[in-house]
Amino acid sequence: MRFFGYARVSTSQQSLNLQIKSLQEAGAKESRIFTDKISGSQAKRPGLKLLQVKVEKGDVVLVTKLDRLGRDTADMIQLIKGFDEIGVAIRFLDDGVSTEGTMGEMVVTILSAVAQAERRRILERTNEGREDAKARGVKFGRKRTINREMLNLLHRNGAGASEIAKQMNIGRSTVYKLLEEAEN
Repeated sequence: MRFFGYARVSTSQQSLNLQIKSLQEAGAKESRIFTDKISGSQAKRPGLKLLQVKVEKGDVVLVTKLDRLGRDTADMIQLIKGFDEIGVAIRFLDDGVSTEGTMGEMVVTILSAVAQAERRRILERTNEGREDAKARGVKFGRKRTINREMLNLLHRNGAGASEIAKQMNIGRSTVYKLLEEAEN
């Protein structure tokens, strides 16, 4: 039986060090620890894909927490089933859960659903905060950088959309959109 490790953080600014240390303490060699710096909701995670290629029957994949493997219940169950089909177990160190045995599989399914529910709650809170901010007049998106006065002046002086686009280094469709907004 070989121990492999999987560690993931959601953004490139976060550190994997604590997870890697825990995985090594649990028996995973540094050369057998695979990592990703990407959201768990993303299906294309290179570290996870490489891990799936490297493991064989009888191996154990160590993960610090359930949500490090993934947040979507369907994806999580699919990953666990995929590992199970080739005879690879998963142990979640901080949660004290393993996919070894029927009880372990049941607990993982339940915990996956809880992780997904938490993700939905976070999204709901984020959306509520965004709606509240909009109601208070907060503007989202990029700040406008196009000189609208210059665009309107060029248009009033008879320049066509192509000429305006060329002079202002913007797309013609942007010129049309801004001229339409100015008319309304």
